[in-house]
Amino acid sequence: MKILIDNRDTKFDIPDSIIDEYESALDLILKSEKVFEPVEVSVSFVKPMEIKVLNKEYRNKDDVTDVLSFPTDMNIHIEGVPVLLGDVVICLERAKEQSIEYGHSFERELVYLFVHSIFHLLGYDHIDENDKVLMRKKEKMILKEIGIFRDERQ
Repeated sequence: MKILIDNRDTKFDIPDSIIDEYESALDLILKSEKVFEPVEVSVSFVKPMEIKVLNKEYRNKDDVTDVLSFPTDMNIHIEGVPVLLGDVVICLERAKEQSIEYGHSFERELVYLFVHSIFHLLGYDHIDENDKVLMRKKEKMILKEIGIFRDERQ
């Protein structure tokens, strides 16, 4: 498993423990989803304007969002090369705002956004209510296992 990190918003310091937490979360998710081949995920931390441009270009939404997920075709597999799950783009400023709004740490928000995005990369969505309930249930299970589940209102 490999997680590539690119911080393009140096206004924010990424907590040192975030890589370990991302690796733990990814490992738990992959096991729960029965994905056993090596994988690679890239995570880019960006400024509001960059994520707004991406949101407009790829989702036709002209606003700043917290996270975007760009899955790749998991069926492509070359022996000895990790499967590229996709790219996660997190807006640090928006994550910070949400951590304050929800009353938890910045680190917890970054982990939640990563977990949420990994499920998107694996094909989950929350467009209809049944899919949303399933995705939230899976997110909660992982957050509880890594010890950062806040409460049942999530």
